[in-house]
Amino acid sequence: MSQDSARVEQAALDADRERNSALAVLSTSVGRNAGLVIALLIICIVGAFTAGDRFSSTDNALTILRLAATIGVVSIGMTFVIIGGGIDLSVGAIVALSSVWCTTLSTRMMAEDTHWIAMVGVALLVGAGCGLVNGLLIAYGNIVPFIATLAMLASARGLAEIISDKKTQTLTAGGVDVGGFKDFFTRDILGVDVQIWLFALVALAGWILLNRTTFGRRTVAVGGNLEAARLAGINVKRHTVYLYVLIGVCCGIAALMLVAKTTTGSSTHGNLYELDAIAAVVIGGTLLTGGRGTIVGTVLGVLIFSTLTNIFILNNRSFSEQSLFKGAIIVAAVLLQQRLASRNSST
Repeated sequence: MSQDSARVEQAALDADRERNSALAVLSTSVGRNAGLVIALLIICIVGAFTAGDRFSSTDNALTILRLAATIGVVSIGMTFVIIGGGIDLSVGAIVALSSVWCTTLSTRMMAEDTHWIAMVGVALLVGAGCGLVNGLLIAYGNIVPFIATLAMLASARGLAEIISDKKTQTLTAGGVDVGGFKDFFTRDILGVDVQIWLFALVALAGWILLNRTTFGRRTVAVGGNLEAARLAGINVKRHTVYLYVLIGVCCGIAALMLVAKTTTGSSTHGNLYELDAIAAVVIGGTLLTGGRGTIVGTVLGVLIFSTLTNIFILNNRSFSEQSLFKGAIIVAAVLLQQRLASRNSST
């Protein structure tokens, strides 16, 4: 009887050890990313089963990537901000303001007289400027990120409405046609839309910046322990400003992609982008409390949501059902993060 008890106890210990080992692997970045890849594959299998060849075609795969590209660029910038311990609720409004400002008649006339790159410069400067204001208010004004970026959300959207007079601005209005701009951002390279390439380049640049530079290490340090980062010699306030300028530039790039795709600048562009970007980042394994996150995880998070949206559209499901399903996924991801965090702290 004692031997049987010993065997049962040993089996329980082995099971517990295996469970802890599995959780340990899952808590690493490799484990989290592997889990996301598996989740994406399962979603693709469901899509192929429910929508058949309409989902499995190459054209549909490119459609999913195009859908992911714009919000994906914003999500890369959001990853840096959240890893650094912040949050940005104004990204959608900044995208709208950048799109409106770069499509005003005066901007397009300047681009027509010089080069369409002038529109690119305006969009990036507007995005960076909004990010700079956010960063200064948060770092030096000691306003919490939630409030500062919420104020920017309202202000940027309002300014976009004032500049556009609440009207949609087209690329050809007023007799001005900046054809080179649209031609560049809508062309194909090796059969793939240039916007997909742009998303890939931004993701690659983000991965290098986060994992192979001092800037990335400082971002993780600031988000992990702000006081320890300060004592280590990091200028926390200045670095915080840099993070919000970075996400502002990403919003400017996303605005250019939207303008090229829709041939319009509008104060309604980027609606709810802040929620989609935060959701993709959280699904990708980035902690909302800061100090941990990966660019690869964010890219996979964006692809998961884009694929889900595509499946819902192909199956004629409503937007409300999409939102409900996305919300459930976000809650599940946060609960898993908390579970892993509590497990790590207890061990």
